Amino acid sequence: MEDKPLGILRVHVKRGINLAIRDSTSSDPYVVVTLGNQKLKTRVINSNCNPVWNEQLTLSIKDVNDPIRLTVYDKDRFSGDDKMGDAEIDMRTFLEAHQMELDFQKLPNGCAIKRIRPGRTNCLAEESSITWSNGKIKQDMILRLRNVECGELEIMLEWTDGPGCKGLGREGSKKTPWMPTKRLD
Repeated sequence: MEDKPLGILRVHVKRGINLAIRDSTSSDPYVVVTLGNQKLKTRVINSNCNPVWNEQLTLSIKDVNDPIRLTVYDKDRFSGDDKMGDAEIDMRTFLEAHQMELDFQKLPNGCAIKRIRPGRTNCLAEESSITWSNGKIKQDMILRLRNVECGELEIMLEWTDGPGCKGLGREGSKKTPWMPTKRLD
């Protein structure tokens, strides 16, 4: 069996909002993005609870059922780094937008394809839209951090069918190799 990835997911880590204080008056935050055995991190922003990273991290997607975990840490020089909260993203809703039977090229730039409301099953702080933007499908979102007193992360997802990737199988068929099969009883 081939072990080719389905595609490439770019996670644009934009900024942190009202992150928790872990040092005396501020924090030195950075974000770790984990998917399966892949682990990437942003640079450290010193003394800032509202950091702007604007960093793009690239993940190879092999299994759409694996959640993406974002964990914020406070960098400490003389002791272990302090955890400042975490969030999880289920990317299946985002990838299902790629399967819609639409001629995306005919959509106006910025057109919302699907809206996702915050709920108990996601970490969204507010409604998120999957949009057609500059020839690509993107999703901007603000994630509420869990396991911490306060803090949010603003990120953006963007899918790419990279060279040598299987792709999502949109060509003329609603049936794809990665979508779960639904039983009709």
